[in-house]
Amino acid sequence: MSVEAFTIHSERMEARIMALAEIGKISETGVCRLALSPEDLQAVLLVKSWMEEAGLATRIDAFGNLIGRFEGADPAAPAVMMGSHIDTQPYAGRFDGIIGVIGALEAFQTMREQGITPAVPIEVAAFCDEEGCRFNKGLFGVRGILNQLEEGELARTDKEGITRLEALIAFGGDPARFAESVYPPGKVGAFLELHIEQGPVLEALGAPVGLVTGIAGPIWWTVDLYGFAGHAGSVPMQMRRDALAGAARIITGLQQLASRDPHAPTVGTVGSLQVFPDSRNIIPEHVRFTIDLRDIDLARRDRLERELRLLIDEAAEDNGLTYEIRVDTNSEPRYCAERIKSAIRESAAELALTLPELMSGPFHDSLAMSTYCDYGMIFVRCREGISHNPKEFSSQADIALGCELLYKTALRLCTASSPASINDSV
Repeated sequence: MSVEAFTIHSERMEARIMALAEIGKISETGVCRLALSPEDLQAVLLVKSWMEEAGLATRIDAFGNLIGRFEGADPAAPAVMMGSHIDTQPYAGRFDGIIGVIGALEAFQTMREQGITPAVPIEVAAFCDEEGCRFNKGLFGVRGILNQLEEGELARTDKEGITRLEALIAFGGDPARFAESVYPPGKVGAFLELHIEQGPVLEALGAPVGLVTGIAGPIWWTVDLYGFAGHAGSVPMQMRRDALAGAARIITGLQQLASRDPHAPTVGTVGSLQVFPDSRNIIPEHVRFTIDLRDIDLARRDRLERELRLLIDEAAEDNGLTYEIRVDTNSEPRYCAERIKSAIRESAAELALTLPELMSGPFHDSLAMSTYCDYGMIFVRCREGISHNPKEFSSQADIALGCELLYKTALRLCTASSPASINDSV
C-alpha cells in the first residue's frame, strides 16, 4: 500500500520527526535529549505548537507532561488517549517514542481534516521522562498522573548531581501542584501507543507493522558492593576484598541465568558500572552497577530473581564483601486489552494487512497506563532491530502505515459506546 493511498499525511509526519531530530542532535542521525533538559523543553514547546495548530487545547502539567485535548461530542465520556514520549537516551536515534507522539497528533489532525467529530474526548500525550536514564527510574510523567510516584523520586540525582526536583522546577513543573494533575478514575477509557519495535522480529518476518500482545515486566536494581582498597602489587590474592571481582562474577552469572532457556524471551543486562577509586594499581573498594532483568512470564522472572539474589550473596561472601540492593523498578508483565486488539485487527483487515502478533521486551508508557485503563500497542518495523543507537531507523512508508493503522483504530474506539475504564485483560 503506497503512502499516497493513506488518509494520514505522511510527509507532514516525516517533517515533524526530522524537525525534532534537530533538537539535541549529536551526529548525522543521533540525538541526545535527556528528560527535563533545556533540549527536552525546546522539543516539548515545538510539539505543543503543532498540537495547537491541529486544534488541541494544550497544557504542560505539574509532572512535565504535555497533554493536548479535544472534547468531542460528549466531553464527560472517558477519553481515548494516544501518545508516547519525546525524551531520549544519551546515545539515541530519531524514532524511539517520537513516532508515537507525532503519530498520535497526526491521527487526531487527520480526524479534524476529515470533518470527523469523535464521540468521546481525544487526548494526545507526550509523557515526561519515559526513558529513565537521567535519574535511573523511568515512566515518571505517566506514573505521576496515575498517582504512582514513590517516596524519594524527586531526590534522585543525575550524573552532575542535579536532583529531579531541581530539573523539574527548571522545566516548569511544580510538585506543589501534583495533586491537581493526577487523573481521577475513568477519565481515560483506552490508551493507544504507536512505537518502533526495537527488535528484529518484524524485519525477519518481512512485516512492516505488528500487533503487540503484552509488555514484559522489568526489574531494575542498583547494586553496591563494598570491599577494601589496597595496593595492587602487595596484597596477596587470597587476602583481597575486591569489589570488582565480585561484580564480575555477578555480571557473568546474570548472563548465564538470562540465557539458560534459549526459547524464553528472558533478558538480563548490566548497562552501567562505576568503580572506586578507579585506579589501575588500587584494588577496587566500591562498585556500583545496574541490573535490568525482564520476562513476560512472571513466575519464571520471579524464580530468576531469587537465583540472582543468591548469586549476589555468594559472590559477596566469597570475596569478603558487603552489599546493598536498591530496587528502582519492579513491574509485572501487562497484557493488551482484547477489545483493543480486536479493533487493531479489524483496522488491519480494512487495510488488507497481515498483522503478526508479538510481545514487547522493552517497557513503554503503556506499561503504566495498563494499570489504569485498557491499552493497545502497534509496533513499526525497525532496521536490524537497532534502537537506543543513532543507527536506529524506520522508513517513512512503515511509519506512515503504522499511523494509518493507529488512525483507523482510534476511529473505531472513538465511536464505540462506553469505553471501559478498567483493563479488561488483567
